[in-house]
Amino acid sequence: MRLQVERRRIALIGLGMAVTPHARSLIDLQERVEVAYAFSPTAARREAFAAQFPFPLCDDLDTIVTDRSVEAVIVLTPANTHLDIVQLCAEGGKHILLEKPVEITTQRATRLVEICEQNSVTLGIVLQHRFRPAGLRLAELLREDGLGEIVSCSTTIDLWRPQSYYDEPGRGSFARDGGGVLISQGIHTLDLMQSLVGPVAEVRGYAMTSPVHQMETEDVVMAALRYESGALGTVNATTAAYPGFLERIRIVCRHGTATLEGASLEVAFHDGRKENVRPTATAGGTGADPMAFPHDWHRSLIENFLDALDQGCPPQVTGREALKVHRLIDALIEAGHSGGTVPVS
Repeated sequence: MRLQVERRRIALIGLGMAVTPHARSLIDLQERVEVAYAFSPTAARREAFAAQFPFPLCDDLDTIVTDRSVEAVIVLTPANTHLDIVQLCAEGGKHILLEKPVEITTQRATRLVEICEQNSVTLGIVLQHRFRPAGLRLAELLREDGLGEIVSCSTTIDLWRPQSYYDEPGRGSFARDGGGVLISQGIHTLDLMQSLVGPVAEVRGYAMTSPVHQMETEDVVMAALRYESGALGTVNATTAAYPGFLERIRIVCRHGTATLEGASLEVAFHDGRKENVRPTATAGGTGADPMAFPHDWHRSLIENFLDALDQGCPPQVTGREALKVHRLIDALIEAGHSGGTVPVS
């Protein structure tokens, strides 16, 4: 049983597209947290946010950094701003829950993680797919060895984003986002995949920008993987699959096969047993509206972050943990351009 503690004062930094599931979660968790500030430098975003949520607004980041009563921040700004904002907050003694990706390059992401470690602040990364009940159940089955040795894992991320999505300045660019379908969308499923199956040792594949989109970075990636365990696998990721489909992870094991599709799980054992986990709400975000999904997983992730602060332990998805999926994405992109086999560093 969790001990009752005083509410923690936190601040939201960034009131753009990613803020809604976080704000809804914080309303649900108001017995544990008090939102001291909701910051954006843009008046229009502050006004739009205020029309939906009852949190105090702020137009000056220094106000948050210098307020000693604020223990933690949730950073929801574009990826290329993360390093500078996190450094300010970490040096101000704030614990940090950071929207994915960690940063636009693995080098910058690693520096960000090191800054948090040097300042002894807790860093958690928003990779909420790990908190879906179906994924948690599959992780439990794999830990218990109920499915036996993993033979292969095939991951499909068939999403749809219209051209209007990429017409926003900087979207789909290396300078703002750090890449395309892998680091902006696929990172969630790739992180979940590795958390279930283990690290990838090497990759070989292709990456390109399809005729469907005008953008700087990749919107189609197909690759073969070899895991450190010896299992084989594939990754197929795109934002050109109209009208958008649920992402799927299929894991073939010695004693059965498990399929995660969106927030659902189906397990078929060789002895005829079956197990299913069905979501209470549709796992959206696959189509033109990338935020069309419930906020349950964000709430669970924020609860885990708060538990980590209460108990003085790491959250489930630390900065160091998130660097693993960044390194996998680097290898997939390098392999896509070189045509060779690339080890995952």
